[in-house]
Amino acid sequence: MAAPIAVEQTMSKRTDAFLNSVYTTRQDSESFSADSGKQQDYVMDFLEKEVGSDLKSLKKVGDLLEKLREESGVLEEQVLTVSSSVPPKVSAALSAAEEARCSLEDLLQRERFISNMLHQHLQGTQPWMDNLGQTLSQVDTIERHMKYLRCLRHIEELSAAVQQCLMTSSVWEAIRAVDSMAALDAGLNQSGCSHLQDFLRETLQFWHKIIKDRLASDFEKVLTQLLWPITSPPTQSLTPAANCQEINSQLELLVTQLLALQTSDDLISQRDLASCVPSTQPVSSATPPSPAPPLCLPIQILLMPLSRRFRYHFYGNRQTNSLSKPEWYLTQVLMWMGNSSTFMEERIQPILDRAGATISARVELCRGLLSLVQEKVASDASRLLYDDMLFCHLVEEVLQFEKELRSSQSYPAALPGLLHLLLEDATLQKWLTVEKKMAVEKMDAMLSAEGAWSSQYKDISDMDELKAPDCAETFMTLLQVITERYRALPCPSAQLKFLGLQRELVDDFRIRLTQVMKEESRCPLGARYCAILNAVNYICTILGDWGDNVFFLQLQQAAVSLGEEAVLGGLGVMEVGRLASLEGSLFEGLLALLDRLKGDMMGRLLEWTMREITEKAKPYCQDRWLSLPSQHDQSTMSLSSSACPMMLCVRNRLLNLHQVLSLSLFQMAWQGLAERLDNFLYQDVILSNHFSDGGAAQLQFDMTRNLFPLFGHYCKRPENFFKQ
Repeated sequence: MAAPIAVEQTMSKRTDAFLNSVYTTRQDSESFSADSGKQQDYVMDFLEKEVGSDLKSLKKVGDLLEKLREESGVLEEQVLTVSSSVPPKVSAALSAAEEARCSLEDLLQRERFISNMLHQHLQGTQPWMDNLGQTLSQVDTIERHMKYLRCLRHIEELSAAVQQCLMTSSVWEAIRAVDSMAALDAGLNQSGCSHLQDFLRETLQFWHKIIKDRLASDFEKVLTQLLWPITSPPTQSLTPAANCQEINSQLELLVTQLLALQTSDDLISQRDLASCVPSTQPVSSATPPSPAPPLCLPIQILLMPLSRRFRYHFYGNRQTNSLSKPEWYLTQVLMWMGNSSTFMEERIQPILDRAGATISARVELCRGLLSLVQEKVASDASRLLYDDMLFCHLVEEVLQFEKELRSSQSYPAALPGLLHLLLEDATLQKWLTVEKKMAVEKMDAMLSAEGAWSSQYKDISDMDELKAPDCAETFMTLLQVITERYRALPCPSAQLKFLGLQRELVDDFRIRLTQVMKEESRCPLGARYCAILNAVNYICTILGDWGDNVFFLQLQQAAVSLGEEAVLGGLGVMEVGRLASLEGSLFEGLLALLDRLKGDMMGRLLEWTMREITEKAKPYCQDRWLSLPSQHDQSTMSLSSSACPMMLCVRNRLLNLHQVLSLSLFQMAWQGLAERLDNFLYQDVILSNHFSDGGAAQLQFDMTRNLFPLFGHYCKRPENFFKQ
């Protein structure tokens, strides 16, 4: 097999060479006129190469001619071989293509035939299809009518069953029939049979109301025997001993039956709510984030007498319905909650547990009473938006009620109380406005009070380390009270608004302190100037503590996550990043301004102190140090007489500053004074005079035995602060 393949490859190569040479010869003949000169040159070169210039070499022409004949024969044989093998392959390929074409035409002809037959068949069966479609449509219509009639008959059967059960006092069977109606109503929820749905719902509501009213009437009778509602603290047994067992049995039966009726009641309540909410209750920010489930039927009936009492006393023209006394109805509701808790836990809760209801009777009653209060507070708040005093009183009472509700009544934090009512846009804005207005008024009053710049703990040394004046302490107490008011708000965005108000008030108070300081700057050594300095330091200390407080750290994270512009406004990306990583605090900007004010005041205080000391030290600076005799025994030396006024002034100022400045400020003051005094003595005494041995010894004695001990009361090694 290899030899024929090799021969075939050799023949292919030679054929290609031959064809190329033929093609080249044809091209050369076509361009002979242009390339005749080149052909002559080629012939001359060929003859020169084969024959040469020797005439005797012409005998080689015969050999050359024989060689060319052999090559020509080989080429002719190759051409004949190739030309004889190619046509059979081409003819075979053409035959296959012709057969494929014929097959394709046959298939196309068959396809056209079948298509025509199918089209004719469809045309023939179209009338049958039309008739069958009409028949099926009629069957479908009849079937839907049958289902409609069956459903209608089922509703009538259920209605008749309920009626029969009620006539025979079979309450449980009536409740089951009503539940079947409710299930059927839920199944028809997506149906387009609106008239059937309306009929079913009307029937359901009709029988549901009859059963509910009958059970409610019996339940109220039992509750009356149990002395419900309990409007005052129970002091005796709630039920007579004679029929206690019978009443308890009736109570459990009625509560269980009411719970069984809950499904249809929830369905009717949800439908009524869905039909009235879009038209009468626009969404507002005061709406709780997630609506609570409806109260169960036993709790609804338990609430009815309390609701009647609440509306009787706190609506209409009753004297108890006073906008200025919200504490009346808030306290009353808290009392009802407390007085009823024992009854709910001992009487109702065990029945709910046995019935498999996963609810707390006490919490459900509180939730029902709370709905009455929510409605009343929302109504009063909208009426008090233009009365600052009454509005503030309402807010205070609501906050106190919320605190009592969560602590005394153990109301779950997951359920909304009253605070969400204060987050409605108009109410919250009014609260912020009134809070700021009253805070500014209190700031004016505290700064103008007679004892504004004296500390109320000045006579108690253990409690007066900060020596904060009364105005500063009152101001920070005011801010703390504001914090306690908004701390319980369920919305971080609202809390951040109050934080922004607090920062604004701190900056306002700083400006006021600066104004008072400028008035007192003519006498920086006075008590009021030092009191202002203590006030600034006290505020810095408290704000620094707040920056590490968990509550303010949580607000800081909320401000970063919400991007609150009122709190983060003006901060760059780096500052916001530091806040996010808890490296900074929300009070950094205020602390920087307060620290600058504190530094300026401390510098002015030390400057005036040094001015007084340098005035007293002039004789000491001008002493004749060069003429002082040398003294070998320091035990006989005494303080220079010219240094006495300076030393006395330093001592008095240190004592005075220690009395009027807080501990941290006094630490800064005496160290700053020591530094300035060290520079003064070095410049005005040592460098400005010439000293003998006696003068140098006297100066050393004055410093080490007299000046340093004055500062030794406040540190162990005062000489470390006099390095020059």
